[in-house]
Amino acid sequence: MRLTKQTNYAVRMLMYCAANDGQLSRIPEIAKAYGVSELFLFKILQPLNKAGLVETVRGRNGGVKLGRPADKITLFDVVRVTEDSFAMAECFDDDGDVDCPLIDSCGLNSALRKALGAFFDVLAGYTIDDLVKARPHIGTLLGLPEQVVQPAA
Repeated sequence: MRLTKQTNYAVRMLMYCAANDGQLSRIPEIAKAYGVSELFLFKILQPLNKAGLVETVRGRNGGVKLGRPADKITLFDVVRVTEDSFAMAECFDDDGDVDCPLIDSCGLNSALRKALGAFFDVLAGYTIDDLVKARPHIGTLLGLPEQVVQPAA
């Protein structure tokens, strides 16, 4: 199974927002960090926003931020929103146009469904927060400004 570029960059966009520590992130900055077109990121932004994975703030000082905490967004959440199909073989398609006499009793179909379920289970076990914490210097790698921590009063 191969995930689309849309899923890849959706995860990257969410990681950027998580690494930006609650600040609004701007699409041009995210695009520059990853070397991808702004138009492509805007296309990805729509389904992420609709699913509540990000929130957008309009206006001159607007941007995008996570729609919920990074530790509450799993990779499965992202894949479910950004991938069109998980058909690993023609018998997975729901269009009814399958030309196989074994469609209802095939061992391959069963094995592939089990494999896909295991794949989804693994994705559900990882969050955006896990990915960001795995790279302690992710902010620097993405060109984000250093976060200034104010001393407690």
